[in-house]
Amino acid sequence: MKGREVQLIDYLLLPGHIYLTQEATRLSTVLGSCVAVTLWDSKKEYGGMAHFLYPFIGDRKKATAEYGNVAVKYLVETFLDNGSKEKALRAQIFGGAFSSSVDGVKVARENVNTARKILRTYRIKIISEDIAGNMGRKIVYNTHSNEAIVYKVNKLRSGDWYPYVNEGR
Repeated sequence: MKGREVQLIDYLLLPGHIYLTQEATRLSTVLGSCVAVTLWDSKKEYGGMAHFLYPFIGDRKKATAEYGNVAVKYLVETFLDNGSKEKALRAQIFGGAFSSSVDGVKVARENVNTARKILRTYRIKIISEDIAGNMGRKIVYNTHSNEAIVYKVNKLRSGDWYPYVNEGR
C-alpha cells in the first residue's frame, strides 16, 4: 500500500440490518422502495449504514431494524454512544423508488420522510440524497471516506447482488 491507501473490508448489508464499524469497509446494498441511510462522523472519520423496508412501527414488541423509525434512531444512538457528537455527523439518504402500485408509492415516500424526520430530530445534516424515481439502486458506500456510488437499474436482478451472491443460485 502507498501513502494513505486503506485496505477495505467488503460487506453486503441486507434489508432490515444495520452496520457500523470503525474499520474501513465497502458496504454494498440493493434498494427498491426501501431506504438506506448512511451516517459518517466527520471528526473520527468512520461511518455506518441502516437499510430498512418500512417507515414505522409503533408496537415495541415487533420493533426491528426493518422499520425506519427503529433503524435510523438505533444507528444514530450507536454513534452517540460511541462518543460521536451530533454536530460532527453527516447523513446521506438513498432509495425510496416508486413501484407501480399505489401502496408502493406511499411506502417509498414514507420511508424517505421517516429518515429525514429522525435525522432532523437529532439535527444531523443531510449532505446528499438520491431518492424517489422508478429505478432500483445498488449502493456502494465507503465508511472510511464517506463516498458513495449509486448504480441505477430499471429492474433489480440477482446479478445486482454480485459478488456476494452467486448468479447460478
